[in-house]
Amino acid sequence: MTSRAILMIIAGLVIGLAAAIIVIPGARDALFPTTTITRTTGKALVGGPFTLTDETGKRVTEKDFQGRYTLVFFGYTSCPDICPASMQLIAAALGNLGAKADRITPIFVSVDPERDTPQKLGEYAKNFDPRIVGLTGTPEEVAAVAKAYKVYYRKVPNPDSPSNYAMDHTSILYVMGPDGSYLTHFTPTTSVEDMTAKLEKIL
Repeated sequence: MTSRAILMIIAGLVIGLAAAIIVIPGARDALFPTTTITRTTGKALVGGPFTLTDETGKRVTEKDFQGRYTLVFFGYTSCPDICPASMQLIAAALGNLGAKADRITPIFVSVDPERDTPQKLGEYAKNFDPRIVGLTGTPEEVAAVAKAYKVYYRKVPNPDSPSNYAMDHTSILYVMGPDGSYLTHFTPTTSVEDMTAKLEKIL
């Protein structure tokens, strides 16, 4: 077979293939499949099962709060600024909500179980508002609930006074629905007015 004949055969195949792509439905997709990017949307994966101890020494789980909205904040009683500011924000918003505040349970989870005993945590929380529930636990339990809520925390040693260490931690106030699902969040810089308005719409 001559080179000319081979070229004519190849040309015929190319023309035939091009015609098939144009005329035959689905031929183009079969020969040249396209990559489809699938985008998924959903709620943030925040929250989940936990077992902790409240200020009375009672063991509690997420099931104890089912059916109620919760406002969850992680911090520690020795925190010098962010935690007190956040607790004051929570207390002020609860006051502004009036009767609607009865639908939500504010929860303060300690990231410093070494120093925050249930009693100490309870006294601290109640100083801001008697409705705030203080929760703590073993280091492992605290680590588990922090992971579920995507909360970062780390002990910061104090060489001059080992017992007066600090804790770096995420300072987000999570609003969770009656089914335990994430609804929205606030930060310590949120104004009382904005927090109150948003909670009123949710509740």
